[in-house]
Amino acid sequence: MITIEKPLTPCWRHHRPTVPTTRIYRITDRLHEGRTVDVPCHQIVTTVSGWLAELGAHSPLVEDLARAVYVGDWPAAYEIGESLSVDVSVAA
Repeated sequence: MITIEKPLTPCWRHHRPTVPTTRIYRITDRLHEGRTVDVPCHQIVTTVSGWLAELGAHSPLVEDLARAVYVGDWPAAYEIGESLSVDVSVAA
């Protein structure tokens, strides 16, 4: 007869639980040298809109930019960013 000192535990218990993370994006204002911020996706609209407001401008493209980043449509994000004079990338 074989006896086991410790009860067997399922192997899935040894894996670390996944923790949801918030992806951070780097937004660079190409009109003002050195103006770069790292923000979560939901703050892209607020950040870029604020920069445009400083110039007395407003654009509905800001929401399109945030939407493109959110869904990962990088070609669209780059094209919209070009129109808004901002660069967007995933922060390291």
